[in-house]
Amino acid sequence: MLLRLKRFLIGRPMKSHELGDEKLSKLKALAILSSDALSSVAYGTEQILIVLITLGFAAMWYSIPISIAVLALLTILVLSYRQTIFSYPSGGGAYIVAKDNLGVRTGLVAGGSLLVDYILTVAVSTSAATDAVTSAFPGLHAYRIEIALVMILFLTIMNLRGITESAAVLAYPVYLFVAGIFLMIIVGLFRVATGDVQAAAPAEFGLDVSGVSLFLLLKAFSSGCSALTGVEAVSNAIPSFKAPAEKNAASTLALMGIILGSMFLGISLLAYFYGISPMKDVTVVSQIAEAAFGRGPVYFFIQGTTALILFLAANTAYAAFPLLAFMLAKDKFMPHAFMIRGDRLGFSNGIIVLGLLAGVLAIVSNGYTENLIPLYAIGVFIPFTLSQLGMMRRWFRLKPQGWLIRFMVNSIGMVTTLSITLIFLFTKFSQVWMVFIFLPVVYIMFQQIHRHYMAVADELRIDLAHDKPEAKGNTIVIPVAGITRVVMNTISYAKSMTDNVVAVYIGFDDEDIEKMEKKWEEWDCGVRLIVLRSRYRSIIKPLVKFIETVEWKNSETGHITILIPQFIPKHWWQNILHNQTSLLIRYYLFKYKDVTISTVPYHLNK
Repeated sequence: MLLRLKRFLIGRPMKSHELGDEKLSKLKALAILSSDALSSVAYGTEQILIVLITLGFAAMWYSIPISIAVLALLTILVLSYRQTIFSYPSGGGAYIVAKDNLGVRTGLVAGGSLLVDYILTVAVSTSAATDAVTSAFPGLHAYRIEIALVMILFLTIMNLRGITESAAVLAYPVYLFVAGIFLMIIVGLFRVATGDVQAAAPAEFGLDVSGVSLFLLLKAFSSGCSALTGVEAVSNAIPSFKAPAEKNAASTLALMGIILGSMFLGISLLAYFYGISPMKDVTVVSQIAEAAFGRGPVYFFIQGTTALILFLAANTAYAAFPLLAFMLAKDKFMPHAFMIRGDRLGFSNGIIVLGLLAGVLAIVSNGYTENLIPLYAIGVFIPFTLSQLGMMRRWFRLKPQGWLIRFMVNSIGMVTTLSITLIFLFTKFSQVWMVFIFLPVVYIMFQQIHRHYMAVADELRIDLAHDKPEAKGNTIVIPVAGITRVVMNTISYAKSMTDNVVAVYIGFDDEDIEKMEKKWEEWDCGVRLIVLRSRYRSIIKPLVKFIETVEWKNSETGHITILIPQFIPKHWWQNILHNQTSLLIRYYLFKYKDVTISTVPYHLNK
């Protein structure tokens, strides 16, 4: 039943040689890996205006130069990550760049920050989409957590079905959103050019405004930089592209930068020309769309696709998190389970863990993740800064032809992203202080996992020239509760391996012991029965004590194998009708390093 449900939700298993068919074309990759970045234009300009409005409407004109500055930073980031793509075609983005050029510890800070940021991406995006749904249907507000969890479950299942299938389905809303925003920008600017603007007059451009400070302008600039989240996703996911992977990834990144920059600047210009101010219950995009089209079909189309893209922004994390987790697991900083491909050739463990953690975060925050947005943004700019610094050191160390220009590009990017990170820390410390907790915790977790894997590898390593397996004797101990076909099946299996077999019976009273000894003698199966008396009706303690005695006697001469007879009911639910003593025995005996434990199943037909 569970297998049929899995096949219905995820689809048939795919063969390993079909992996090439799961690679992304540029158009599909743009939809899958750019949804987070493209969706940020829905709130990027608004974040700038929210800071500027504190000085009054006259300060709104500053949004234009600030937007141009954000656009310049976007250009630098795109150029930088294009260089990263060609320098590190195996993927990994900021983690690989920082690890290779700044050391493993710095790489782990970048990788850990990105992993946490991807979890926040899913939680924040689904929460924002939930807000859009509950705004349209207020009666659903009480079910915001359930709605967010359903969205997370949907994205998890879609990505478990395979990256190309999810891209084929999710690409439509992304491109519809892009088409809607560009339509709004073109129509809006045309009406501005023709003087057909039915809105408040814009603030006078260049007007001196009292109270303006460099600190406030930097705060507005850093808030607008929230539109740059997700830019690094393409460089993390290079292995997901069709060949030539790095060339296609670089083209996709450039196209994403052009689309993102055009939409962001277009929305900022329209917000200025239409005299838009941020409002509590109406977004800036909604105000622009209403001013350009009225509350007609086009307006609702733009609002609908905006809500949908905010929801699908989480899909960027589903594409990037499993690949980054794979890179970290490959370097032994995360569990090896993240390296395993699932039935549909995706890193399904990473997808499932991302969905679970995002779901937990949505529940803990009660579906309100607004306070997590600054933390979400700083989680991006820390890797941005480390990646830029890593590329600076790479150019300075290798000095390839034309390295000075590349070095300058990364230097400007590093100084800018570092400044934004510091501004976030100083202006929104009450919302981002958790970064000083989760980054050390994640870093320590990475180190503990790595230390464990290295210790295991060191202990399991053998000398091929000298270390050879030695043949030793084997004593097989079979715990029995009576004489049944299950016990007979186990004894038959044991005698096929060695003649040194003993059965152990634990009795609670003299009558049961006498009866068991008499039946065993009558059966005469060729195996000696050892009877242990348990005064406190415990099976485990007498058996463990006996095993310790046998272990001590055989410590130098042979192995000890515990064969546990167990019958398997025909139906799974019938297991609850029987004592699971075998599970307890296995649990208590696992700690003995020289004891092998095995279960011999006997399947029931009725």
